[in-house]
Amino acid sequence: MAVSMDADAFEELVNDALDAVPEALFELLDNCIVVIEDDAPADDPELLGLYEGVPLTERGTQYGGVLPDQIRIFRNPTLAICDTVEDVVEEVHITVVHEIAHFFGIDDRRLHDLGYA
Repeated sequence: MAVSMDADAFEELVNDALDAVPEALFELLDNCIVVIEDDAPADDPELLGLYEGVPLTERGTQYGGVLPDQIRIFRNPTLAICDTVEDVVEEVHITVVHEIAHFFGIDDRRLHDLGYA
């Protein structure tokens, strides 16, 4: 059964997950923003998060003057797969870490090996 949670409470959980990222890593999130949206894209409605941009490992000397990368966290799909608020807290944390890892160039296979798939 899906959990009901308003946008402000969900945003607070995302902020808590971001606060849990070690400061040394957080400081490396250059030119990247985190946004929260209610719904995932129509072509993948069950998606919990999405990283869009140029991973840090692919940024060369020509990188510059570009719009910020985005980490998008989707509230409704996350709530739909969770049975408790504790499940939401855990899933938000996993999703935030997963998308930040993509910023650092870590692919889904390696994330799966690390337990963040």
